[in-house]
Amino acid sequence: MKKYENAFARSAMSCRAAIAVSLFAAMLSIGTVAVAGEYSDRSGGPSSSAMLARSNPTPAEGLGFFRPVLAGVLYRAGFKAGDKGRTGLSSSQRQELCDAGFSSARYIDFGKNTKYGTTNCSQGAFEYSAGRSTKPSDIMREIHEVIENPDRGPVLVHCMWGVHSSGAISAMALVQFCGWSEDRAKKYWDEARNGADCSGGCSSWIDKHFETFKFDPALAIGAAEQAAICPK
Repeated sequence: MKKYENAFARSAMSCRAAIAVSLFAAMLSIGTVAVAGEYSDRSGGPSSSAMLARSNPTPAEGLGFFRPVLAGVLYRAGFKAGDKGRTGLSSSQRQELCDAGFSSARYIDFGKNTKYGTTNCSQGAFEYSAGRSTKPSDIMREIHEVIENPDRGPVLVHCMWGVHSSGAISAMALVQFCGWSEDRAKKYWDEARNGADCSGGCSSWIDKHFETFKFDPALAIGAAEQAAICPK
């Protein structure tokens, strides 16, 4: 009888251990998905290598050239295979971004067949809308609202590939919020385009886009905010 009791006890312990391992694995799995807060960190701006990297960890499957611009505030991206249909972020990508803590995304220039709107998740709401690289003022205001409201998740600006249009908005944001000169911002845009061609020549392309941008003193931020989010 004692032998059977010992065998039963060992079996029960093995069962409890298996349950514990399963629960721990589930917790780890949840942790890899629910990354809210990871992309909202404002403890210092991104490094140059992260801003120019061809591959960073991405909050949503299928995004390409995902890169930080302003820590915890602004990120940029494109699609790994482009977006020939110009349909934009899929419903699953929007859900993933919402779960990761992003508050909004803008499809810059190309989303003519995109259905925009709101995605809800446990983190709150994720707003998806259009944006223009030749009309950047409303996007700058949205970025400023995120800077001034730390509880609000970051903004993602994306285009088809993550090279030209999203890069232009990102370069303008660095001038507006981090005190970069236009020359420095244009150089960053050029370095981050990965050698992609530009219609009419790349210098001309970015020069024409910056002609539509004007620094707005009303959106200026303080030194402490700059230290928390601007590139190192």
